[in-house]
Amino acid sequence: MLKRLAVALVLPLALVGVKPAAAAVQAADVINRAVDGFVRPAYASLAEHTAAATKAMKALCAAPSQQGLDAARAEFAGVVGAWSTVEIIRFGPIAENNRLERMLYWPDRKGLGLKQVQAAIASKDATLADPVAIAGKSVAMQGLGALEFVLHGTDAEKLAGKDGASRCAFGAAVAGNIETIAADVSAAWAKPDGFAAQWANTGPNNPLYRDGGEAVTELLGVFINGLELLRDQRLKGFYGDTPDADKPKQAIFWRSELTGASLAANLDGMDRLFEASKLGDALPQDTRWIAESIHIQLRNAVGEAKEVKGPIAEVLADPKRRALLERFALITSSLTNLFGTRLTAEFGLTAGFSSLDGD
Repeated sequence: MLKRLAVALVLPLALVGVKPAAAAVQAADVINRAVDGFVRPAYASLAEHTAAATKAMKALCAAPSQQGLDAARAEFAGVVGAWSTVEIIRFGPIAENNRLERMLYWPDRKGLGLKQVQAAIASKDATLADPVAIAGKSVAMQGLGALEFVLHGTDAEKLAGKDGASRCAFGAAVAGNIETIAADVSAAWAKPDGFAAQWANTGPNNPLYRDGGEAVTELLGVFINGLELLRDQRLKGFYGDTPDADKPKQAIFWRSELTGASLAANLDGMDRLFEASKLGDALPQDTRWIAESIHIQLRNAVGEAKEVKGPIAEVLADPKRRALLERFALITSSLTNLFGTRLTAEFGLTAGFSSLDGD
């Protein structure tokens, strides 16, 4: 679970005006660019992909076939990419009503969620074919992990025939629930008087962001927390110091072989957000190299992650492909230094922060 950054931020000269109001306006500009240039379009894309996945699942259930199964799997991959891109925004509407956990219950180290999904499929309970009913079930049965098991887990090939009817109905309901969550979050961000306005329009009566410093700190936290999540939970969750310490079945989306694609999309989202916000423009001219380096290294990390293809166990067993993960770890560590030390120093961060709860 993410904690709010506990930091004090002094805005750099580029974000500070002669009058106090000027500083607030400049900070608001950064946040508005982030929202309009990345957050809203990314959530709208997620909503579109989830709607397409629901449509594909319903088509598969209506006329089971290998072609239909392949189509549903392709749409699932699209949802994973869209979700992973915007997953870095872990506050605001997605944090309400347990939406974040309902969208993706992970990690599931003890396999409790997996057991619930397997039991749901085996039960052939008719109520599990209803997206509304699914929304009231355990968070582990509602999101991408559950849909991945339906499409790629044990006996998933039955979806191509009549024997997979109940499994398919459950999968379609899960897809419908995911679609609802995505649509609700997208609509919440789109509201002109919603959370986006609260983030940008700081003030003493704002319960979340009293000044521009707190608003920009939230934005910086997206990158700092996101990199920590990627490296310390996503990567180190399955990639050991030695091959004997590897845990390939702890990798996110390992069944669908989308581990690398998910990591790449996470970092691509960071790069798109950083560029959209133009946060680097707030740096003094002689330190603009920090923003340039961040952009270059994010692109390099995306490239490394995209090369992690196929079964993750095979990637880990291949020294050349395993080296991709090592380079990925090194790049994310360098990026953490750029964001968490270099950039925050330029922005006057004066206190430490803790971003992720241990689990």
